[in-house]
Amino acid sequence: MSDPQHIKEEPVEETFISHLVELRDRIIRAGASVIVVFIALVYWAPDIFKLLARPLMQNLPADGKMIVTDVTGSFFVPMKVTMLVAFVIALPIVLYQVWAFVAPGLYQHEKKLIGPLVFSSYALFLCGMAFAYFVVFPTIFRVMAHYNAPLGAEMTTDIDNYLSFVLTMFIAFGVTFEVPIVVVLLARMGVVSIQKLKQIRPYVIVGAFVISAVVTPPDVFSQLILAIPLIILYEAGIIAARLVVGKEQVKNEEPAAE
Repeated sequence: MSDPQHIKEEPVEETFISHLVELRDRIIRAGASVIVVFIALVYWAPDIFKLLARPLMQNLPADGKMIVTDVTGSFFVPMKVTMLVAFVIALPIVLYQVWAFVAPGLYQHEKKLIGPLVFSSYALFLCGMAFAYFVVFPTIFRVMAHYNAPLGAEMTTDIDNYLSFVLTMFIAFGVTFEVPIVVVLLARMGVVSIQKLKQIRPYVIVGAFVISAVVTPPDVFSQLILAIPLIILYEAGIIAARLVVGKEQVKNEEPAAE
């Protein structure tokens, strides 16, 4: 006679294994999409790196050049840049695979919220990267060149170090531009009220300048380039939270705050 407990647990084990198989398939599809885009772009890897290095090259002296201190750096650094570009391009497919895996376990109202949330997060991250590339990089490199001129020092850098700096700035500004999403989520889940978000505004302003002091070069202008957008995005998040949470809930919060 078979064990009843074993009979009950078997479907659960089968479900767990089926989830693992589905997760494996989703990861393979996501990885394959990145690899396909990478293969399509790999021929233009040197041009992609030149495009990434343009903000620095435009602020170097007329005969200024980037250097390579690693024997294999001139090959692997452009490959890394191309892989990162491929990941950014294929990210919608990657996010869709994540969505398709978790969607069956979500309620209908959660599905309606996560769809726009994922799309807006991706769009805002791209906006943060674009802001860093078109605004922050030229400004920082111009300021650094101005500091180097009185010293008679040549402004140059290793391509690997440049890639590390660029990635740090891309991530910093990409995450910074996600602030409205974080604010909306906190308000939507009831963790923080709209009124509380307004009350902690002074602390957010101080925190914005602290974060910018850590991430950006140690000049005031570069720090303002990150701190000011961070503050503006926080205010935009409060406005978006009011729209998402709804006027009725906001009205209920304000008398309670008083």
